[in-house]
Amino acid sequence: MSQIDTTHQQQQPNHKKVIRFVIAFILIAAAGLLYVKWWPYYNKSISAADTNSIGSSILGDLSTVTTSWQAALDYALVYFESVWKAAILGILLGSLIQVLIPTNWLLKVLGKASFGSTAIAGMASVPTMMCTCCAAPMAVGLRKKNVSVGAALAFWIGNPMINPATLIFMTFVLSWEFTVMRLVFGLILTFGISYLANRFVKNTQPVDIEKVVADVKPVEGSFFSRWLRSLGTMLLYIVPAYVISVLLLGAGRVWLFPSLSESTANSLIAIIIFAIAGMLFVIPTAAEIPIIQTFIALGLGGGPAAALLVTLPAISLPSLLIVSKSFPKRVLFFVIVSVVVLGIVSGLVGKMIFK
Repeated sequence: MSQIDTTHQQQQPNHKKVIRFVIAFILIAAAGLLYVKWWPYYNKSISAADTNSIGSSILGDLSTVTTSWQAALDYALVYFESVWKAAILGILLGSLIQVLIPTNWLLKVLGKASFGSTAIAGMASVPTMMCTCCAAPMAVGLRKKNVSVGAALAFWIGNPMINPATLIFMTFVLSWEFTVMRLVFGLILTFGISYLANRFVKNTQPVDIEKVVADVKPVEGSFFSRWLRSLGTMLLYIVPAYVISVLLLGAGRVWLFPSLSESTANSLIAIIIFAIAGMLFVIPTAAEIPIIQTFIALGLGGGPAAALLVTLPAISLPSLLIVSKSFPKRVLFFVIVSVVVLGIVSGLVGKMIFK
């Protein structure tokens, strides 16, 4: 038997094993998303159409909130009660990406610092519909597989920003103008800012797939042991920073979202304040909708409300901490500045539209 035939026979079982792993990942992801996202959001969209509401503001009554550990605990309990299922799914999928998806497969599609890789990753974020913190572990998993900065960012930012369920809720609860603004700025962030972020990576070179695969060390240990290592590492790194930062933001939310007088409720300074606060603060998926609805009912102008429309869901302090070791610091700084600036631009547009 020739050497070529022997090699082909050795590779055949490995190829079948890879296919089984990929199918397993798809089935796990689909089942988890059906339970955590797709089915609940289907029911929620019907409720939003009937009632023009998806619930009350997660911020609570800020007029009665004080900066205290009780305020921190109160917000953390409400927040984690809302996101715990999605958070577990995000960490699970982030760990499984590292052990079930072949590196060469991911790199061929998402490994280049090109707009094509960025666009594919952004489109892949549409069905997952995670908030920024729950999508962050998956972005970490992608970066551990050497996916390009732009592609990983597009997947991370695209989850909250171009979430189709949120756009549907927004149309029923707020207005189609808010929906259009969110979609436009969401597309800019997901595809434009993510692609430009590749420029902030030092010594960016086209990915040589064959070289990368040749340099990968042979996999050691069983699938289960490798997955446990991956999962354990993610839990150890993600959970403490996640919990502590949510507590701190919960305690300080009354300072981040101050009461404004009638004369400043739609001013430029209000837009800037709310753009920065929205970038830092952490919320579950679509929670920006009742927050904006409540603020507008209390007299907040359309400008600050439109700023929150972009910055509240896009990123947050906890999600930035989760991905901080996976992206270069200059990339994250660029993303932070871009989110705030686009939030301010959105606020200025909103100020003109919603007078």
